[in-house]
Formats: sequence, structure tokens, C-alpha cells
Amino acid sequence: MNISGFGLGLRTEYYTDFLEHLQPVDWLEVLSDNYMVPGGKPLYMLDRICERYPIVMHGVSLSIGAVAGPCPEYLNKLKILKRRVDPCWVSDHLCWTGVHGRQLHDLMPLPFTEEALRVLTRNVLKVQDTLGQILVLENVSSYVEFACSEMAEWEFMNALADRTGCRFLLDVNNVYVSAYNHSFDPMDFIGAMEPERVVQLHLAGHSDHGTHLIDTHDQAVPDGVWALYQKAIAHLGPVPTMIERDGNIPPLTDLIAELNHARSL
Repeated sequence: MNISGFGLGLRTEYYTDFLEHLQPVDWLEVLSDNYMVPGGKPLYMLDRICERYPIVMHGVSLSIGAVAGPCPEYLNKLKILKRRVDPCWVSDHLCWTGVHGRQLHDLMPLPFTEEALRVLTRNVLKVQDTLGQILVLENVSSYVEFACSEMAEWEFMNALADRTGCRFLLDVNNVYVSAYNHSFDPMDFIGAMEPERVVQLHLAGHSDHGTHLIDTHDQAVPDGVWALYQKAIAHLGPVPTMIERDGNIPPLTDLIAELNHARSL
């Protein structure tokens, strides 16, 4: 099943909104980690919502960049959830999130090296084989750069897609944040992305600390990100787009207003 149009992230605060009335959204993105449980209210609500809206799954703890590879238990739970939800696709972040069995609960950036590409290629192929479908990976924001990096982030991503056939969830806000923090042109990143490889876009806000930006996803989408989004869709075409809010959760009507702005662009 394919999706198009404009979606929102499903948050617990919006369960009632989405169940009591059919909202003007084309699809919903669910956080996989919140539903990788044996039962209870989260799965009950998810089952009911899946009956009304197309769904994509988005995780935060796959740790696809870990040298040891994704945790087998985590991957098995993800596969079980995928069978239950039947999502249009499964995505996670192009990063690592833990080591030696410890979850850091943060999206740690990778060095852009041939060595890291070999690790990622092995891990992505294993996950795709386990899930029985192509994996979608999202670019993360970063605040420091590895001195050992051998290529630009967009070159690294394209090389990974060449080797694995994976696709990308391009977070426009994350590109904006990283470009500001590392002083590169964000369109160098976006312009290097092949349109057929980008299946979803994220729009979100961030915190401006003057000398640097922090990817907080707790603000409305700012003007700079909207402007970059316009340039992105001029290059990529009508990619399914979502407003992502993880903190300072507003009334659903506020996010739908932002989504309508994305539609207008």
C-alpha cells in the first residue's frame, strides 16, 4: 500500500481526536517503540486507529549504525508489530542509539566513512531480510562533526542506498539545523538526493541558541524551514509530508493548520 498527501504523528494526546472524528489528514505516523508491547491500552487504541487511517511506522531505537547490529529481540518485536499494523513502510534513524546492550535514548550521529558504510550495509540488509521489505532511514541533526569523516553526509547516504536499496525519510528541519551548525548550504544536501529515493518528508521546529540550533521538535515550523521545504519539493516533487511535534504538544487544530500551510505550498 502506498500513501500520498499529508500526515501527522500519532501522539497519545490525540487518540480521542482521531477516533471520535475523521480528521483532515491523509495518513498517520506511529512511533514503533510505543507499541512494541504484548498488550494493553496502547495496542487497543492503535488497532482502532489503524482501521480508520493509513499508517507508517517510525522507530527511534533500531540503532542501525551499531557495530554489533540491531538487537535481535528489538528486531523481532518490530517484525511482530509490522505484521499487526501492516504499515506502508517502516522507518528509523540513520544513527546509533546504544552500545553493549545499553540504550542511550538519543540519536547519535555516525562518522561518514567507508568503514561505517560497511557496517551499515550489513545491518540494513539484515533488517530488510528480517522485515521482508525495504527499510526507510531518516537523517539526524548533528552538533559536532567527526574529524575522520571521508565524505559529505549526502554522499554517504547515496552510497548506502546504492548498496542496499534502502529509501530515505528526509527531515527538512534536521537538514536546516545541521546546515546552520556546520556552515554548509542545505540545498547541497537536498539537491544531492535522488527523488525516487525519498519517500517521506518531516517538518518540525527547533530551538535557536544564536551560535547553534538544537533539534527539539517542540516548536512550530519556522519560516526558514518552510522556505527550505519549498525548495525541497521543487526538486523532489510531491513527497508525502508530515508535521512532527514531540514536545509542547498543542491542540490538534494547531498542527492541522500547519499541515494546511504545507498543502498550500
